[in-house]
Amino acid sequence: MRKTIHWRFTMILLLVGFMTAVQFNSMKNPKERDTRDIWAIRQDLASEKRFHSELLSEIRELDKTILTYKSLNIENTGRALTQTVDKLYRQAGVTDVEGPGIIIKVRPSAESVALGLPITGISPDLLTRFVNELNRFKSIIFEIDGKRYSILSSIRDINGMTTVNGLNVSTPPFSMKIISPTYADSEKIYNYLVASAIHDDFYLDDLILEVGEPEMAVEIRGYPERLENQFLEELPKGE
Repeated sequence: MRKTIHWRFTMILLLVGFMTAVQFNSMKNPKERDTRDIWAIRQDLASEKRFHSELLSEIRELDKTILTYKSLNIENTGRALTQTVDKLYRQAGVTDVEGPGIIIKVRPSAESVALGLPITGISPDLLTRFVNELNRFKSIIFEIDGKRYSILSSIRDINGMTTVNGLNVSTPPFSMKIISPTYADSEKIYNYLVASAIHDDFYLDDLILEVGEPEMAVEIRGYPERLENQFLEELPKGE
């Protein structure tokens, strides 16, 4: 009887020891090691905090809209709905917009022109990186080579050509426009872009960014294509 108890106790100790050794080894040598430095982690953390802040702002805006509908009577409900639709059209980039902003020109670098190097179009990766730089700022309206960039837009490579909304982006030189809520916001964007390291990325592709100074009136055209409704249906009156 004692031998049986000792044998079971020994097996339990061996099992516990084996599990402890495996756990210690997994903690000491993880499968995926995070090799990022402190600045990369801080940038990811800042990006997540910015995304969280944007979500909270959207929730507050939706709460305001709900409170507005609840406080209105039947006569003013139509007006509130019209204002909401206009706001959504603006966010989707359908309407023409004019306001304070800056104009940016993308040109071939002077060295590439002097050396007679072939001028190629901007790559989708570089253009996407530039758009991501601008996404640091809220409520901006953006146009790339006359093509309205909105939440519905995409930057892709189609048959070797960089496209926005399925339309080819011109071989440099071409212009990009940014409209911000206020002139002060345009100044912040201007100062940020002038000092941004994105210039180095453009220069590596034999391109340069010419950031124009803020202007009081910059005009951006709306998205020319008609938006198709696939899910909503209009109910007959009285329902």
